[in-house]
Amino acid sequence: MRIDVVSIFPEYLEPLKLSLIGKARQDGLLSLDVHDLRDFTTDRHRTVDDTPYGGGAGMVMKPEPWAQALESVLPPEAERGAAETAGDSRPVLIVPSPAGARFTQAMAYELAEEEHLVFACGRYEGIDERVLDWSRERFDVRPVSLGDYVLNGGEVAVMAMVEAIGRLVPGVVGNAESLIEESHSDGLLEYPVYTKPSSWREHEVPEVLLSGNHGKIARWRRHQQFERTAERRPDLLEEFDATALPGADREAFAQLGYDVVDGRLRRRPEAG
Repeated sequence: MRIDVVSIFPEYLEPLKLSLIGKARQDGLLSLDVHDLRDFTTDRHRTVDDTPYGGGAGMVMKPEPWAQALESVLPPEAERGAAETAGDSRPVLIVPSPAGARFTQAMAYELAEEEHLVFACGRYEGIDERVLDWSRERFDVRPVSLGDYVLNGGEVAVMAMVEAIGRLVPGVVGNAESLIEESHSDGLLEYPVYTKPSSWREHEVPEVLLSGNHGKIARWRRHQQFERTAERRPDLLEEFDATALPGADREAFAQLGYDVVDGRLRRRPEAG
């Protein structure tokens, strides 16, 4: 996978040289380049922003440096500005924005299938909207929100998204099975985990995990997922597809106050 990031603070992305993402870059599983937007300015002050038309607080990022920066990461075979570059061959341009679609694990899996991702780290009041309009002829443009809050710039969001996406690229995580059981992989939160010693400061590891009965352990972990999700993120259960839930899982949810109605989990009013 090829990843390009454009930012006025390229040093902000230095942590992407560490840990699993850094190793994946060294091993050639990920090609990740960070580009300084100021390198695409033409004045001696390297100006990337100006006052907004119509008035208002703050500054807006100028379109021309962004256009030149984005052109520089287009694949050589792409006819820049030509509509023929539309379709699956276009790089995906991800623009972090509070007004974008919510970033989810499902989106991470989808983006991990792409060959080329480009991230545009906006700052100030944002990027001139014409940049997005212009980019749609050359990129698959996707404004994406990390959450319902505002950051000073897109760099923090990009680091989170690159890590979430990059770790799904085959070979980046050594034990691929660990990706299957973690939180949000199936719409539920992950079960609690424990390690040695079995007794620690008067706190004990659940006995079932010491039993050696893998069937019982699997059922316990599954039910722990249900309980933890119902307690911490009941909103996830509203979207959970319960159509194919086996009887044991339906019974576990019933004990938590949920019934399956038309393939969806519905909390009984008396359950509170």
